[in-house]
Amino acid sequence: MKKLYFTTLSVLIIIMSVLNIAIPDSVSIFNDQTVKESFADYPYITASTTNGQTITASLFGVIPIKKVNLETYPRLKLCPGGNAFGIKFFTDGVLVIGLSDVKNTQGNISPSKAAGIEVGDIIKEYNGNKIENAEMLIKAIEASNGETINFSISRNGESITLKITPVLSLETNTYKAGLWVRDSTAGIGTVTFIDKETNIFAGLGHGICDVDTGVLMPLGKAAVVDVDITGISKGVVNNPGELKGSFSNIREGFLTANTDVGVFGLFDSQPEQLHEAIPIALKNEIKTGKAYIYCTLDGNNVDKFEIEILKLNKNKQDSKNMLIKVTDERLLAATGGIVQGMSGSPIVQDGKLIGAVTHVLINDPTKGYAIFIENMINELWEN
Repeated sequence: MKKLYFTTLSVLIIIMSVLNIAIPDSVSIFNDQTVKESFADYPYITASTTNGQTITASLFGVIPIKKVNLETYPRLKLCPGGNAFGIKFFTDGVLVIGLSDVKNTQGNISPSKAAGIEVGDIIKEYNGNKIENAEMLIKAIEASNGETINFSISRNGESITLKITPVLSLETNTYKAGLWVRDSTAGIGTVTFIDKETNIFAGLGHGICDVDTGVLMPLGKAAVVDVDITGISKGVVNNPGELKGSFSNIREGFLTANTDVGVFGLFDSQPEQLHEAIPIALKNEIKTGKAYIYCTLDGNNVDKFEIEILKLNKNKQDSKNMLIKVTDERLLAATGGIVQGMSGSPIVQDGKLIGAVTHVLINDPTKGYAIFIENMINELWEN
């Protein structure tokens, strides 16, 4: 009898462990749906909530298995994009991308390293003065005459103050701090969706990060301009391709946020090519199999291409929620798969907007990752 008891208990523990892994950490429903509908794929699970934010998932309503976060959404309709756009991006402060030694009478020293500055730091102010660009910082250091400068720095979201004492360079006869910084970047991306009523848009599906450090670049200001796609560098194994294009000098809008799950902004007016608004789909509606992406490969013409969703990861909250594969022969012939510049390309399945392309696999350009549309919408609401 005792042996049977322990066997039953062991089996129950295994079942609960398996269910704990299988049940997602969060579920999403529309605000006209019930909590029960969010667990339609788990008929043996009873879902209940007392606060509207957390669900208790129980086996047959008796044995609690795990707490699950609950997200609710209105039934939105958004216009899928696919339009290529250019970004002229200027940082808020300057981003430290490297530290170096300065040759002076005492040898080779790095004032910045000695002060505790690190690659990835964002220098916002010097002696209480806001830093607008790299040139402004360089001039402040050169004009210091070797006196200590107070730097206000943002590091991993925290504000700190560091004191740096520039030294006179024997090579240039000017004061140096041994700093390499960046204050701007530019590139091509793809619009994911547009709100027809407000002209608010989202794109990329991931943030604009510094090419050297990988740090999310702090947004100071960024103009959005039209881009004319003039060529394509095809992707091959270990060498991602890219869309090539020419930027217009006319501003079409601006960015309001640069986040880990995409960029957000406002168009000055509605784009000429605007698709009809379609419903969004939440992650529990998305399935593996056929879907479509919209992107621009020539000029300003948005086209539709078939892909396959290979795998879903409903627990990940970043920009790699879906593994996708390009199956459309036209797209494969033109690009080799997913290339740089296609980030943000909207994904449509069963007539609903479900997500956006975010990354290409270096070892197989026909495959890549995509983000759930609800993750981008969540971030948009927060900004």
